[in-house]
This record gives sequence, C-alpha cells and structure tokens, in this order.
Amino acid sequence: MNEQAMADVVSADPWMMAVLREAQQLHLPDWMIGSGFLRNKVWDHLHHIKREGADTKDIDLVYFDSTNVSEQSDENLSAQMNGNLGLQWEIINQAYTHLWHDHSQYSSTAEGLSHWVETATAVAVTLRDGEPVIVAPHGIFDLVTLIVRPTPSRADDLTLFYERIEQKQWLTKWPKLQVVTTGFHS
Repeated sequence: MNEQAMADVVSADPWMMAVLREAQQLHLPDWMIGSGFLRNKVWDHLHHIKREGADTKDIDLVYFDSTNVSEQSDENLSAQMNGNLGLQWEIINQAYTHLWHDHSQYSSTAEGLSHWVETATAVAVTLRDGEPVIVAPHGIFDLVTLIVRPTPSRADDLTLFYERIEQKQWLTKWPKLQVVTTGFHS
C-alpha cells in the first residue's frame, strides 16, 4: 500500500469523507486529522476488517497557527465541534504543543505530528481540492507493514508507548501488528 492507495481507502469511505469535509469547514490553516482516524482505518484494511469509518473514540484535528496560540481557544473550538457528526473532537494547534515536550517551536503541523508517540500514529490526512492527501513526516512504511514503533523523539522513554499499546488493546484488535522498539525506517 502506498500513499495513493491509502488516500483511495479514505475517499471510498463516506463517513471519513464527511468528517474531513466537516473539518475543512473550519478553515484552519495547515489542518489535518491524524491518530486513530487514519491509522485504525489502515490497520482494518490490512487485516481485512470491513467497516465504515474508523475504530476511534475521537477525531484528532490538528493545525498550525502561530498567530493564535491559545489552548483555551482550542478547547472552545473542540467544545463547539463536539457532537458534530455524532463525534468527540479534539482540536489542537501545533504552534504551542512544543511546550508540552520541551522542544523548540515547531514550524508546521507536520513537524508537530512528527513528535507523536508512534510512527504509525504520526500519519494524517487532509483535503486538497476535495481529495484526501496523506501527510507522513516519518513515511508510511511502519503503518502499512503493521509495525508499532516509537517516533525518534519518543524512543528514549517507552513508558507511554507501552501504556498506549495496552490501553488501546491494539494487539487484540489487530493481531498482525508487531511491536518494534529498535531501528527506524523512513
């Protein structure tokens, strides 16, 4: 599976396209939806699990706007969107999330995305000219080969990495997944 095939899986799913169109209506700069929205859909596809939508509890919409770095603004926007399409929305501007990790300021949504916990989670989708476009700062290799690996910035402390695997029950839901903590493939 390459990025175009992944985008085709998204475009063939009416629920996913409705979520993306709903997000697009916010007109947020450099926006995309990541985390379980795309990751879980790809894992379902590779496990031959057929379902409309993705097995996710919320929609992780991220964007980048250095002119408005208010966490309260994002909380208000998330609250405004909650319930739209029957979903829980978590909307976060990546222009301030570097502070959560003691990093230097990020320059884009993709850079913020690159610091998420797993490489397979650090893959997102946005719409350009009405079509899904994949954004993958670490590439899609791990996601499409069913590898769960920490991103390079998270490789030194694997506590959260293992907690997420256990809490989200990934290995039960998608038994072909392989947990790998060494090496890095981009």
